[in-house]
Amino acid sequence: MSSTNLFAALRAAFPADLDSIAIETDNGLNYSWRDLDRGTAMMANLLASLELEPGARVAVQVEKSVEAAMLYLATLRAGYVFLPLNTAYQSAEIEYFIGNAEPAVVVCSKKNFGWVSPLAFQAGAKAVFTLDEDRSGTLLERAAHCSDAHTVAERSADDLAAILYTSGTTGRSKGAMLTHGNLLSNAVVLKSYWGWKRGDVLIHALPIFHVHGLFVALHGALLNGSKMLWQGRFDPKWVIGKLPEATVFMGVPTLYVRMLAEPSLQRQACSNMRLFISGSAPLLIETFRDWQERTSHTILERYGMSETAMLTSNPYKAKEGERRGGTVGFPLPGVGVRVRGDAGQDLPAGEIGGIEVRGPNVFKGYWRMPEKTREEFTSDGWFKTGDVGQIDKRGYVTIVGRSKDLIISGGYNVYPAEIEGYINDMPGVAESAVVGVPHPDFGEVGVAVLTLKSGAALEPEAVIASLKAKLANFKIPKRCYVVSELPRNTMGKVQKNLLRDQHKGLFAS
Repeated sequence: MSSTNLFAALRAAFPADLDSIAIETDNGLNYSWRDLDRGTAMMANLLASLELEPGARVAVQVEKSVEAAMLYLATLRAGYVFLPLNTAYQSAEIEYFIGNAEPAVVVCSKKNFGWVSPLAFQAGAKAVFTLDEDRSGTLLERAAHCSDAHTVAERSADDLAAILYTSGTTGRSKGAMLTHGNLLSNAVVLKSYWGWKRGDVLIHALPIFHVHGLFVALHGALLNGSKMLWQGRFDPKWVIGKLPEATVFMGVPTLYVRMLAEPSLQRQACSNMRLFISGSAPLLIETFRDWQERTSHTILERYGMSETAMLTSNPYKAKEGERRGGTVGFPLPGVGVRVRGDAGQDLPAGEIGGIEVRGPNVFKGYWRMPEKTREEFTSDGWFKTGDVGQIDKRGYVTIVGRSKDLIISGGYNVYPAEIEGYINDMPGVAESAVVGVPHPDFGEVGVAVLTLKSGAALEPEAVIASLKAKLANFKIPKRCYVVSELPRNTMGKVQKNLLRDQHKGLFAS
């Protein structure tokens, strides 16, 4: 790939008529392509005025807004590294991310400024700005005084564009380093593979702090010069009402479940739609079939990760095959996917093993964790995803499980080891195990099972309440049980599979 700044490629795709509408929001605001160009230039000039070091990180934890998206684009434009943080993260998590990434600039909601700013300055930040979804805050106040003309910073395909924090079984978060080349190569492939065309309109109803909303959806629309119908917080009625004006929708399974619960979701509402895409969590076959029946559209399910952006996709064009429920389709053009056994041997079609991938979209490594980076790549350069699956004779990839006990709840990754660490630190707790069980709305939710030290007393409700003060809501187990002992194998290891089986019917509809 030619050496380039990702923003330059996105900007080059803006339509000739810069005064046409680029983004229409759910609260009645319209942003033109010229607004995006000028707004990102002013924010880029503000960042440049701070005289940051090359490769400086800009950490952002704010509610979804068009201005927040502009800040991402401005960070690319100015040549810095964007670090999005989930809005649900609480103080203990933010303290770790800021301490680990040492961002030069932090942008937060006004309500969090009081506790975020000391953490940021302690970690060496030069500036802390605020930004709220109502277009208020010091970021916009300062940027308003900057020029709306800006020359895009020179960056090569191998330069860092973003760091996305993910986690491992240790519970310690890892920063996946994604380059301009990683993100642009993936956007270009998806534009072609998903048949983006002139006149497409995207409903953007996803958060913009992870791959799906920030890279897949936003890059897709921008690289195609397509208008977006922008929703700050998901409302199924609003989305269904906007379907006749749109052609493309991207969602996590939970969003499809919630739209199916609305009587207004009918074939007529979807008659203008070209494509419905689902990802970030497994789509239940029941949801896949119900959607087909109600709308006459077949959802396209795909598979990706923070470390790789998109890897596989069910076909868009009928001549390339049908969209199969329960699978994530074929490897994308230029992406290699293989399934290997425990001894590192390639497995034949249909056999289940560890999924390994390679391609121009695969990340550069984990931030400041060279040993972990080496561990996660094979000697011949393939990335070990930690997912378990199979590839059938036709080439369809199916994910059957996750080797690292990951729980995906409502499209968000939940790592049991992190939650177990907080529970185990509570007075009186001897040991805990957190497992994922099926849930009709969220796909999966966590259930915590714990044992107490001799003589200790602790109510399950108190455990949940304590966790709520420390962790994002999506990580909080939906149920907690105190037991006399945890099931173990002969080696003394807790048998989480038995706990999952024991509690799998908890939320059966």
